[in-house]
Amino acid sequence: MTKEEKIKNFDANGIGQLNDGLFGLPFTLDECDTVLIPVPWEVTVSYGGGTANGPEAIIKASYQVDLYDPLVLNAWKKGIGMDVLPAEIKEKSSLLRESAENYINALAQGEDENNSELKEISTRIKKECLWLNDYIKNRALHFLNKNKTVGLIGGDHSTPLGMMQALSEKFGKFTILQIDAHADLRNAFEGFEFSHASIMYNALKIKEVEKIVQVGIRDYCEEELNLINTSNGRIKTFFDRDIKYALFNGDSWDRICNRIIKELPQAIYLSFDIDGLDPKLCPNTGTPVAGGFETEQVLYLLEKIVKSGRTIIAFDINEVCPGPDGDDWDANVAARLLFRISNLVNLSQNK
Repeated sequence: MTKEEKIKNFDANGIGQLNDGLFGLPFTLDECDTVLIPVPWEVTVSYGGGTANGPEAIIKASYQVDLYDPLVLNAWKKGIGMDVLPAEIKEKSSLLRESAENYINALAQGEDENNSELKEISTRIKKECLWLNDYIKNRALHFLNKNKTVGLIGGDHSTPLGMMQALSEKFGKFTILQIDAHADLRNAFEGFEFSHASIMYNALKIKEVEKIVQVGIRDYCEEELNLINTSNGRIKTFFDRDIKYALFNGDSWDRICNRIIKELPQAIYLSFDIDGLDPKLCPNTGTPVAGGFETEQVLYLLEKIVKSGRTIIAFDINEVCPGPDGDDWDANVAARLLFRISNLVNLSQNK
């Protein structure tokens, strides 16, 4: 059956079919305009765990998402599919996570990170992180070269580095739009070069990353603030406190969005840590922080970016963590955001 025939026979108002693909859509991966790369990895998380289960939880929640998008009509017909869920990545993550926890606990108890046992752990984790980055880079290039809209679904926020490296090869210069509670500008946080808290520090090493525009940041250290202030404009941060104070003083989210968009050039990579939202929407995420956005605030910003004529060249959503005892609230929020963000990103690429 052709894609056109599948569209004709598909009931977009019906119940999601569990035997079909993501969101219950009937398309093969090749037939989907948007392809998502799942990365069930959380080796260096420093607080709560469980984000490695995020991709699978989002898949399960996706069958409950209604397929009407008020901003992009009939978007489902384009197709959104999830790449194979790689068991090897999750297995490695689980094994390495135990070693990483021992390492972090030893440091917290005053051990020297240069002792032979800890050095061996750190070296092994770095090697596997490099392996992961290469896997993601090659997978992203595979789909980008097929002219797909590509997204990445974590796992923790260390996972998109390989995607960023792929984008630098494919597109040249671009800017990262980071929606997050944390600045993620730590240099090898807790001794791990590829820590989830170091993703933007590592992104700055990619020369094609012209700029990082951070939105909603509300948890950061003095070292990170100093890096922002001495970056000569390469990092522009819209702190959550400043956004809220502006709103309290009569400013509007629309005008704030305009100021954010003025900092963005044509080509944008969206990196969305789910803890950028108000934690009532993602209470089980690895490091929740009071404050943050409502879902429609984020979508409003992205809609305005698309209407401005800018292109979102790819995106990621990270740090989604299902709750205990099968609580799927976080995954439900993430799945609905994923559907609408995928549609807007695809629209920005004029596909």
